[in-house]
Amino acid sequence: MVEGAFQGIELLPDATPTRQLFVLLHGLGASAAALLPLAGKLRTVFPDAAYVIPDAPSQCTDGGAGRQWFSINGMTDENRSARVAAALPALSALLQQAQERCHVSPAATALVGFSQGAIMALETSALHDGMVGRVLGFSGRFARLPEQAPAATTLHLMHGEADKVIPVSHAHAAYKRLQELQGDATLDIASAVGHELHDELIERAINRLQTCIPLRTWKQALDDA
Repeated sequence: MVEGAFQGIELLPDATPTRQLFVLLHGLGASAAALLPLAGKLRTVFPDAAYVIPDAPSQCTDGGAGRQWFSINGMTDENRSARVAAALPALSALLQQAQERCHVSPAATALVGFSQGAIMALETSALHDGMVGRVLGFSGRFARLPEQAPAATTLHLMHGEADKVIPVSHAHAAYKRLQELQGDATLDIASAVGHELHDELIERAINRLQTCIPLRTWKQALDDA
């Protein structure tokens, strides 16, 4: 475990070279340490990857003890997109720095977010297509449904059917929109699961990472044929 290179936690592979990079984004009111269990489970399956888990840039403004990617005080459907957009440049810079530091390409980078972190991850894919190869959004949503689907990023949406914080309807709406736009996306819903990083959702996410061939790869194969 390496701490101090930035505000957060890095878990580096024992062997070199580093073949993949996972950047994990925590939820509102949490910190990098909250995602260590998730990183540990991913690491057992992808041991040659580096795991970068940043702390969100600011202290919670709603009285919570943890950190936030953006403030939810006074947030509405009208101003949500602007707040997320204002927070994205710092995350984009962090992503590029992590890729350079670990010598990993954008295509070999997965951006994983939970709750508010998932919002940041999904919006990154919408505004910066190809900055990462995959996005895994647990219990999140788009700040605003995209008008164009990412062409170079595969999106995996994971949600609990009993989520009371960010209702599962947002996951269904996002998947429907991405399908309409011919985007590369999957959707996994776990019944009787609330707003949490549940083991069932993590297992489904790992299965997607291991078995899901990006749509762009299929298209390229068809074009080559």
